[in-house]
Amino acid sequence: MAQHNELGKKGEELATDFLLKKGYEIIIRNYTYQKAEVDIIAKKENILAIVEVKTRTSASFGDPQEFLKPKQMQRIIKAVDFFVNDNEMEIEVRFDIIAIVLNKKGMSLEHLENAFYHF
Repeated sequence: MAQHNELGKKGEELATDFLLKKGYEIIIRNYTYQKAEVDIIAKKENILAIVEVKTRTSASFGDPQEFLKPKQMQRIIKAVDFFVNDNEMEIEVRFDIIAIVLNKKGMSLEHLENAFYHF
């Protein structure tokens, strides 16, 4: 497995652990629909949190969340729309980003709620 894939997988594991500790129920990881992959779909109370995980080894070139592009957001929104309708869910949907910087110095994790609306 390529090093960036291993980093991404580790980031998703850290994000999942973080969400579980915050009381979220993980519905599905790595949900795919057409060309989109949704990293984590989680639920807390009556909110379906759609979580994109961005993991980097350094913030030198920008914060991890800055690497989420509008086209990727559109694909994720389309996938989630299908997921919610296909599962006949009546629930509020929120799009979050968990930004992780993971390197030899340690780890930082930031959970940005409603992040798609901040770009």
